[in-house]
Amino acid sequence: MMSTPDFVRPKDLAEALKYLADPERQSTILAGGTDIIPGLHQKSQRFSSIKRLIAVDHLSELNRIKKNKSNIEIGAAVTFSRLAGDPNIQSMFPVLSQAAERIGSVQIRNRATIAGNFVNNAPCADSGPPLLVYDARIRLRSLRNETEIPLNEFLTGPYKTRLKPDQLVTAVIIPAPGSDWSGKFYKLGRRRGVAVSRISLAILLKKRGPVIRSVRIACGAVTPVAVRLQTLEERCAGQEATPDFLRNISARLGEEVLKITGLRWSTPYKLPVLQQIFYQILGELTEPGS
Repeated sequence: MMSTPDFVRPKDLAEALKYLADPERQSTILAGGTDIIPGLHQKSQRFSSIKRLIAVDHLSELNRIKKNKSNIEIGAAVTFSRLAGDPNIQSMFPVLSQAAERIGSVQIRNRATIAGNFVNNAPCADSGPPLLVYDARIRLRSLRNETEIPLNEFLTGPYKTRLKPDQLVTAVIIPAPGSDWSGKFYKLGRRRGVAVSRISLAILLKKRGPVIRSVRIACGAVTPVAVRLQTLEERCAGQEATPDFLRNISARLGEEVLKITGLRWSTPYKLPVLQQIFYQILGELTEPGS
């Protein structure tokens, strides 16, 4: 039987880090709680070792969205409702804003936090693909030091990351991509709302006329963790977005995903959908005037 963890609400970030550094108690950060709380009720083995929950949703250091000259910093406890409604996120990072609007329900978006979404690193986590195409970095802090790491290096496997027991994610840092980039986020679930992703796709593209100058592609849910498809990105660079090219590169997308996942029971369903959506989005982003 799973025991009920202790609960603490530190007065500041320094106190939270002291709790995390305590080797006698297995502690876990609690922010929105939209994953941990249901998991505890369901007696999930993922949470069986937790001895103490450290609440951080109230800490001002983790609730800021700060626009700098070359990037934006999003505090780890910022909710998806705030992300979706923030004018800087909407204008500078529309793909992330689109993803934030699609997560769960209003109630979930009001609680779920950006860091909690990718720290849990479920394959269906919707924040992964958009953050990857924006080259996001995350700031990690412990009592010993503070460091930054690219998100793609942080995510190591389903429900696994490089986060150490004494570390806390404090912020997500996203470099400003520039106004010549455009992009879209796509999510497919079993229903329109309050749905877990079965397919997610984020594309960020820069073009000159009909020519794709550069593109960033990341998918989730169809792969064990959200990933950038860099081989596919390299094949697109410098290519004219003709219908033949779009069909060929969409076929390549299926090949790249198969290399990562192997043949699965859902492959005959998911891959054709992913390829068609990829074809449509690339077509829309490369249309004249788009």
